[in-house]
Amino acid sequence: MVLQQGKARHLRVTHVVLQLRTGGMEKMLAEFARHADRKRFHLRFVCIGERGPVADEISACGWEVACFGYAPGFKPDMLPVLCRDFVRGRADVVHTHNNVPLIFGGPAARLAGGIPLLQTRHGQAVGTTYRHRAAVRLAALLARRVVCVSEDARRVAAAEGIAERKLAVVRNGIDTARFSYGGPAAGGPAVAVGRLVPLKGVDVFLRAAADVVRRREGFRLEIAGDGPARPELQRLARDLGLERHVRFLGEVRDVPGLLARSSLLVLPSLSEGISLTLLEAMACGLPVVATRVGGTPEVVADGATGRLVEPGDPSDLARGILELWPPSDRSRAMGTAARERVVRCFDARRMVSEYEAMYLQLARPRAAARVPSPEAVAEPRGGIFEPDAGDQAFVRVAESGRVESHHV
Repeated sequence: MVLQQGKARHLRVTHVVLQLRTGGMEKMLAEFARHADRKRFHLRFVCIGERGPVADEISACGWEVACFGYAPGFKPDMLPVLCRDFVRGRADVVHTHNNVPLIFGGPAARLAGGIPLLQTRHGQAVGTTYRHRAAVRLAALLARRVVCVSEDARRVAAAEGIAERKLAVVRNGIDTARFSYGGPAAGGPAVAVGRLVPLKGVDVFLRAAADVVRRREGFRLEIAGDGPARPELQRLARDLGLERHVRFLGEVRDVPGLLARSSLLVLPSLSEGISLTLLEAMACGLPVVATRVGGTPEVVADGATGRLVEPGDPSDLARGILELWPPSDRSRAMGTAARERVVRCFDARRMVSEYEAMYLQLARPRAAARVPSPEAVAEPRGGIFEPDAGDQAFVRVAESGRVESHHV
């Protein structure tokens, strides 16, 4: 559809992300690419850092992906780079994902002509510096909406000082049609899927597995994913005597296939938003043992779709695993209930439509008015945010590269 004066056109949304390696947040971007309403929206994806396999998935859907290849760290020249990109792409709305894209993308959207900004917080900032948190709070002043993926994340954002009327909750979703129900596989391993970093708690899973193996000799676990903690985790597995029981698979592209031959998902994270791997496993009919952190209790009904355990506690995690492994009538019933819950509450199409409704609300009236409207647009959770003069802010980039806040 060609942009013409006074005629309908697509609303242009630019997604800004740090990198596109395989991960939960990155997989969610692929769901945006697959399920966008192509009659009403045009998407672009901007990656500040390295291009990864998720970029190929997005490109295969027909959307443009621009990757700038910046190394981690503060890069003042990123602001004009993003500003020029937003202008070139004629963005009507900029959608940043997590903190670093917000820190750079927020000021760039303002400098590009005051493009409306929507920010999604996919998890909780753990282990960040005071300077980083201050930069996030400052950049968040520029966001018209701050979307959290769980009620827990919304409470954290409010405690950090983000205005309640800016906050909304849109829970993550997956395309359940891509994950066939199979239930727990007889004799299958327990699996963990995720980036191998300390925050994911895989070391706790290994210590719990050593306890389980002492009671159930046939127990096996497989760990899918890669990351800087992998060598240390492999040493720990050897020290615990788990060589015959654990496999480190590295990056796995066929996650549905892995889940289909598994008997149980273990999510031992120390912090989470809403894990897409958790939703995918439940969609396959697997019971889960997960830590009681972040948005996970909003997904897992303890005792009905799986078990919730305390984070960082190998003994509690082992007890949860022993309840559900090997597969039994009880674990199969939990898997069935898990599938039903995901289909009912965590569908990707619902998630994308709620975001699209927000884009229309946040876009300048002239741009939104030219977008073809369906008979009904879903009202996003949290209602419509109407900015007032006392809440508006702008950001000036000083010659020193520091970002300064000015209220008007």
